[in-house]
Amino acid sequence: MNSLWYFEDVNLFTILCPHKFKEYKDSHNFNEFNKNDYIYFEEDKSDMVYLVNSGKVKVGYITEDGEEIVMAILSKGEIFGEKAILGEENRNEFAQAIEKNTSICPITSLEMMDLLRQNKEFSLKIYKFIGYRFKKLERRLQLLLFKDTKTRLKEFLKELGEDFGYQNKVSGDTVVKHPYTQKDMATLIGTSRPTLNILMNELKDEGFLDFTRGEILIKSQ
Repeated sequence: MNSLWYFEDVNLFTILCPHKFKEYKDSHNFNEFNKNDYIYFEEDKSDMVYLVNSGKVKVGYITEDGEEIVMAILSKGEIFGEKAILGEENRNEFAQAIEKNTSICPITSLEMMDLLRQNKEFSLKIYKFIGYRFKKLERRLQLLLFKDTKTRLKEFLKELGEDFGYQNKVSGDTVVKHPYTQKDMATLIGTSRPTLNILMNELKDEGFLDFTRGEILIKSQ
C-alpha cells in the first residue's frame, strides 16, 4: 500500500486524512485514547467523522435488555462515525478504544463535506464505502438474529477471506492474514472465546480450514 488510509471492498481504494491536505495540515491533530476509553456514546452529538491511525476501535450499541451488540471492530486505516455526513444529528451507536495507545484522526463533518466538494473521486469513494459498510452491517446483524453460531462463524470466515485473503495459486486455498484476536472474532459473531476455539477445531477436523496464530487457511471446497 502506498497510502496510510485504505479500505478493502470489491476493490481497494484510498481515503486521505486532512493532515495530508495543505490547507488543513497546520490545524489538524490526532486524539489519543487508552484501552476501554469511549470516543463517543449513544445519543452524543453527531458532528465528527473518525479515522483509525493506530490501535483498535469497537463500534456497537446496547439493546433495551442491556445486551451489547458489536457491529464492527476497526483497525488502522478504517473510518467510523461516517453517518455524521449523512444528516445524523445524534449517535445511535457507541465507539470505544479496545487497545492501549489508540490514535484517532478526527474530522469535523464540515471539513469532510469540504473535502467531498473539492474532490469528486474522493466523494465517490467515500459514499461507495458507506454503502458497502451498511451492507456488511445489515448482513452481520441478520446472521446474529437468524443463524446458529457455527454458521455465523463460517460466514464470518468467508468475509475475512474476501477482505484480507488471497488465493494460493497451487492449492486454490484462501490464505487469510487478518488483524483480529480470538476475542475480537468471538465478539463479532456473538459467542465466547472457548466456544470459538471449539468450533474452529471442529471446522479444522471437517477439512473446512486450518489455522495458526494470525493466519487462517480456508480450504477450497
